[in-house]
Amino acid sequence: MPGYAAVEPSPPRVESEPQPEPKPEPEQVPQLEPESEPGPEPGSAQEPEQEPEQDPGPDHKPRADAESEAEPTSAPARTSWLTRLRQGLSRTGQSIGGIFVGVKVDENLFDELETALIMADAGVEATQKLLASLRTRVRKERLEDAGQVRAALRDILADHLAPLEKKFPLGQTKPMVVMIAGVNGAGKTTSIGKLANHFQAQGTSVLLAAGDTFRAAAREQLIEWGKRNHVNVIAQEGGDPAAVAFDAVNAGRAREAGVVMVDTAGRLPTQLHLMEELKKIRRVISKADSAAPHEVLLVVDGNTGQNAIAQIRAFDAAINLTGLVVTKLDGTAKGGTLAAVAAGSQGVRPVPVYWIGVGEGLNDLQPFVAKEFAAALVGE
Repeated sequence: MPGYAAVEPSPPRVESEPQPEPKPEPEQVPQLEPESEPGPEPGSAQEPEQEPEQDPGPDHKPRADAESEAEPTSAPARTSWLTRLRQGLSRTGQSIGGIFVGVKVDENLFDELETALIMADAGVEATQKLLASLRTRVRKERLEDAGQVRAALRDILADHLAPLEKKFPLGQTKPMVVMIAGVNGAGKTTSIGKLANHFQAQGTSVLLAAGDTFRAAAREQLIEWGKRNHVNVIAQEGGDPAAVAFDAVNAGRAREAGVVMVDTAGRLPTQLHLMEELKKIRRVISKADSAAPHEVLLVVDGNTGQNAIAQIRAFDAAINLTGLVVTKLDGTAKGGTLAAVAAGSQGVRPVPVYWIGVGEGLNDLQPFVAKEFAAALVGE
């Protein structure tokens, strides 16, 4: 296709394949400065050279053991994750859970619950739906103890959130092309680095595409994640991000990669020219692979509250989202926004939530489980 031909670097510039004895697990890459929007600079798609492998030393922990910590199958690891989730949503958990302490089951209880749910960013539609179901259960089961009502609310909330719970279909196609979008500051590039580690821990090879060509810092950040995860990165200094995505899809097919993740420039839904560019990237990816992108993810900051609804609606209209990654649920987030998404508030479609993040650690991004999230929201 003219203008989008894949550019494969000459042999001296190709990154070496991941070594069998990789480096220890990295520390969190700090969030870099916000995006600016300079004009495109000339350049050709190329893979940055990887630094020589360093001797990790006698205290090095084998990567296989380190990566196994990312798996949610270990009981102690899962317990630790649930503790962090409860701590992350403690603001809402204390607000809602405290209502049920030493009170009678009467109309005052429901009034306080209504206020607490709205303050938790659940929205009016979700709040009314949850309370209607709770009132019905209280009458039907004749619940007279506040603790029983709290447990009933937890179960109702879990059922309400259940449509958002969906397992990421890793391995259904090869390569699986994943396009990732989000506003600046949501943790998009950092989430890509964490997901690369998570996929590798499941035995899937990964290729990254630095499609944020407007901001050099974003490209450098993704390249650093690639080095630390021992993952190849298709990058370009300035130029057309759609061309980078096109080259990455072709490179992923040639190298038989399991997953190709395409980073895109952060933008606000009101930046119409940048939203149009997202549509272009999606179209060009489909030219490289008619079935791609197989997944289109939006990274959402869990602290944005009801503003997240507007983001989901706008990005879904532009690029047809298949899933969400909700980040920064680490103490200040209210968490009720997902209830609003599940209720279809303000015309938003209930887009599945694949992962939620509760901290800056490499393993703090975990699959979304409705029952666990509901229990944390009600303070259990």
